[in-house]
Order: sequence, then structure tokens, then C-alpha cells
Amino acid sequence: MNQMTTNMLRRIAKTDFVSKAIEEQADLSAFKERPTGRIIVGISAIGFSYIIGWPAISLLGVMSIYFNKPLIVIIGGPLTYGLSHLVFILGMYLAGAKYTKIFIRWAARVIMEKFLGSESEV
Repeated sequence: MNQMTTNMLRRIAKTDFVSKAIEEQADLSAFKERPTGRIIVGISAIGFSYIIGWPAISLLGVMSIYFNKPLIVIIGGPLTYGLSHLVFILGMYLAGAKYTKIFIRWAARVIMEKFLGSESEV
């Protein structure tokens, strides 16, 4: 690893977020807990967003060809894709914030310890 990369990693390791993750030995133990109803609804919304994403747009494309009505996919495609994004964002809002932060803290600790070794303890 070159000197510039090492210096950058040292500076990142000194940030509050990373230094606390290292100090507190951030781990993934929260993933062992039983998920709440809100998290289950959020994960379900994320899964549903994938169903109404490209598969639904593909179906609209097939329908537009079958009925010889290109406006079905021209108008319906972007609307369906936009809806799938909104449902995905809702799912992330309901389920993702807590677990995303836990995962990112763990990943920051592991990466810093791997690349900086004992230097990562600031």
C-alpha cells in the first residue's frame, strides 16, 4: 500500500464514526434479534418493489406489442419504474436505517483493522 493511501486511511480512522466503531468493537450481533413488524413490512416492501420493477415493465412491453399500443409501455413503463422506486425507498425507510448503520459500522471497523492493523486504534 502506498504512502498516500495509508495517510488517507489513517485520517479516515480518526473520524468520530470510525474511531467509535473500532473502540466499541462494532459487530453484527443485532442481526440475531427477531425482526419487528416494521422491519418485516419494510423488507416486504423492498421485495415487492423488485416485482413491480423490471418484471412489470417487461409485461407492459409484451402487452404493448400484443395490443399494438406502444403508449402502454411508453407511459406505463416510467410510471411503473417510478412507483417501484418509491416503494423501495419506503421499504428502506421502514427497515433499512438501523441495520444499514450496524453493517456500515462493522464494515468500517473490519476494513480499518485489516488495512491498518494495530495502527487503526486511535
